[in-house]
Amino acid sequence: MFLRELKQPVAVLHGAGKSVIQKLARMGILTVADLLGRFPRDYDDRTRSIPLSAFATGEKVHTEATVLAHEWFGYGRMRTLKLVVADDTARAVLVCFNRAFLEKQMPVGSRVLVTGKFQFRYGVIQSSAFEVEPLEGGQEPKSGMVPVYALTEGLAQGTVRRLVKTALEVSGSRVEDELPPSLLSSRGLLHKAEALRHIHFPASVEEYRAARESLAYEELFFFQLAVARRALYRRQIEIPRGISTGLLERRLRERLPFELTPDQDRSCAEIVQDMSGPHPMARLLQGDVGSGKTLVALVACLHAVESGGQAAILAPTELLARQHAATTASLLEPLGLRLAFLSGTTDDASRREVLAALASGSLDIVLGTHALFSEDVVYKNLRLAVVDEQHRFGVLQRVAMGRKGDMPDLLMMTATPIPRTLALTVFGDLAVSTIRTMPPGRKPIVTHLATTKNAPKVYDFVRKLLAEGRQAYFVYPLIEESEKADLKDAQSMAQELSSKVFAGYRVGLIHSRLKEVDKRSVMDDFVKGRSSVLVATTVVEVGVDVPNAAVMVVEHAERFGLAALHQLRGRVGRGSAQSYCFLVYAEQPTEDAKARLKAMLSTSDGFVLAEEDLRIRGPGEIAGTAQAGALKLAIADPIGDIEILEKARTDAFGIAAADPGLLGSENTVLREVLKRAPPFGEGATGSGA
Repeated sequence: MFLRELKQPVAVLHGAGKSVIQKLARMGILTVADLLGRFPRDYDDRTRSIPLSAFATGEKVHTEATVLAHEWFGYGRMRTLKLVVADDTARAVLVCFNRAFLEKQMPVGSRVLVTGKFQFRYGVIQSSAFEVEPLEGGQEPKSGMVPVYALTEGLAQGTVRRLVKTALEVSGSRVEDELPPSLLSSRGLLHKAEALRHIHFPASVEEYRAARESLAYEELFFFQLAVARRALYRRQIEIPRGISTGLLERRLRERLPFELTPDQDRSCAEIVQDMSGPHPMARLLQGDVGSGKTLVALVACLHAVESGGQAAILAPTELLARQHAATTASLLEPLGLRLAFLSGTTDDASRREVLAALASGSLDIVLGTHALFSEDVVYKNLRLAVVDEQHRFGVLQRVAMGRKGDMPDLLMMTATPIPRTLALTVFGDLAVSTIRTMPPGRKPIVTHLATTKNAPKVYDFVRKLLAEGRQAYFVYPLIEESEKADLKDAQSMAQELSSKVFAGYRVGLIHSRLKEVDKRSVMDDFVKGRSSVLVATTVVEVGVDVPNAAVMVVEHAERFGLAALHQLRGRVGRGSAQSYCFLVYAEQPTEDAKARLKAMLSTSDGFVLAEEDLRIRGPGEIAGTAQAGALKLAIADPIGDIEILEKARTDAFGIAAADPGLLGSENTVLREVLKRAPPFGEGATGSGA
């Protein structure tokens, strides 16, 4: 939020003592603006009374009660107070962990207002998660929608509520509208000051909804405005284009032992059309694991080279980069193209040779890791940058790509399909090509769920496949044993699988702490069939293509995200034989973990899983700074707020197109807001990336 007038420290607020200030600082709340921008996570509806006898309905109890007794249990530091209370319907116990001070504040016989979740335990109705306030001198109980904040340990809801109320009383009148008046009027939105008051202390559900819609619209509008500016910037740049007849593409297709799928054909046509246009291409190529995105990217590279330019293919790990290099060399070197590989582990002599060849133009395509865009790397005419697994690269890395050439075309690829809501936010300035169909001849991977106690049965099944000459992956969440988590780890399990479970079969181990030369050696052994089992962490999530691998076993699958599980499953099924995936999980997974596992069992469609993943996780930090730019949403929800998102997108793109400089007379505050957020990410001027 842009609350420039409220940058005073929270210490200026009455009631913000040293201890409270320290606890707020742990939550990242340093100023009055930070405090008002931390919205409630929930509300207690105190517009009606809910007695103790109704505790089993699932609603929070909200009732006037009388303190009947003080009781204690435990000894020493563990000595804990219990308040015995009763209303007109029932008696209950308030278990006051770390709240011994309530003994004096709530004397026996006093009237109190109790709010909280209760349950029946040890023969009584009780709660340890409650709020209790004294009702003195005939005082009426508080009513309305009472905010509930996400807090750090030792910070009380009442303290934060008082501070927020004070901040609104003292500083609320100085809050400026950030949106232009025309938008507030046309969309029927609240003024910012009013929206803040109503989001923190709504008198009704209707008031809350109006405030939330106004603040969510504002948040999404400014994000969409930055997206619109990036798109507009690209359309304002014209670049010289060489001529590509498509000869190299035709020669490649003639050499392939198969035909491209219709989706691959369509994606190639869309990309080639962009690369023939007057403006730099910015396109996202999304497709499920194994759908053939790399081949489409190579077609794009051929057009870049044929038109007189160079192409760079960037991968997030050396393992994946080397896989791309091997595939590309086998397909394109017979066409006469000149290729090279470059990473952080390339020796000095080879590096100097590659850099000289890139600068002179004697190299057509270079593949590698982020080293491709180091300061000392100079291209003669970089015309295309391909970024694989784009979500693993940050904004500044894309900026570096843009600076290596005269605004090269940018093709980003992802095997994690982008949900529609995410496509409109993080990737809203990109054209999107989608590959949904899989190459013919591939059988669907059979997925099974198994509890940890049934892991031996999974091992028996894998042993049969190994006896048939097939290979298997075993993936674990940890590299080595941890005192903090009772989980199987890759190192220990590699030893156990090798010496006991699969004795007689060679077992390899790969994880992120190995040196690159050791990773290559282990991976080469598995690719060439010298080892039968590969034990790994998620380092094998991308880039490993072993057609003979028939089974993927993920142990402690409840610890992995849905996207990671889908990627891991996609490491098998690369050939024509039937393949399997076993997701082995703990006996009592969380509700979210259950939802992920059920989703994996019900579908292998990455697009369906992507939507489900977003639904399970919620918007949260959809794309951190390590991805496509920060989208830390304070209140908006791209899933539930899709209608608001589309309105904000329409308005933002309209304003950007009508007033590219955003210099309209009513946009004074708007211009100030955008000064903080340049269109290409922090420090990223002029990249268009």
